[in-house]
Amino acid sequence: MKKRAEQWGSVTKLLSERMRRTAALVTRGNRTADIGCDHAYTSIYLVQQGIAPRVVAMDINAGPLARAKENVVKFGLEEQIELRQSDGLSALAPSEAETVLIAGMGGPLTERILTAFPKTLASIKELVLQPQSETEGVRRFLHRAGFRIAAEDMVSEDGKYYVMLRAEHGKETPWSEEEYLYGKLLIAAGTPVLKEYLETERCKTEELLRELETFETEKARKRRDELLLRLERNLCAAKKL
Repeated sequence: MKKRAEQWGSVTKLLSERMRRTAALVTRGNRTADIGCDHAYTSIYLVQQGIAPRVVAMDINAGPLARAKENVVKFGLEEQIELRQSDGLSALAPSEAETVLIAGMGGPLTERILTAFPKTLASIKELVLQPQSETEGVRRFLHRAGFRIAAEDMVSEDGKYYVMLRAEHGKETPWSEEEYLYGKLLIAAGTPVLKEYLETERCKTEELLRELETFETEKARKRRDELLLRLERNLCAAKKL
């Protein structure tokens, strides 16, 4: 196994910055469940970097698991990475992992996966999430579910913006609307990528408002109100950076 690992080297070059930064949020030493593992590159990275001593790599589909198995064998990590076909957390027993990592899924799907098995969720020490959409909703869900958001990160990649976060059990004071929308910790840190995102969003919102000026339908008025509210929250967050 060591010979195979040396032959193929590090998986780092095969991972996007988004996934490397997501993996970096996992607490070192935690047994990790990688939900929706796909090709298992993230699982392999976690072990190679000494972040996770053991990973359960899970996917709902047989095809991705077959590719994942090929990669795990190629890198000689069969002893540290176990593969399972699983719908979300269904094949993960309570307390079997300390960290659950879910990346590349929409916010609503991420929430459904986490709420489907409450006993397993209650046993997890931390969640590392990289939702592809509706991050605001994921933040609100975590607070409702009794988690506090302990860390946030953000990257710009291929013209898109991605947010990654780590949550652990605990209560915290509810955030403001702009903090749920853009990330309290990102705002507090003055994250440069967030500043760039706010500027980009602000320009797009102002352009849409100009386009709607000539429309007087009820639908257009409602859309203008939504955009104006979004713009207000954007400006509020920008002032805090």
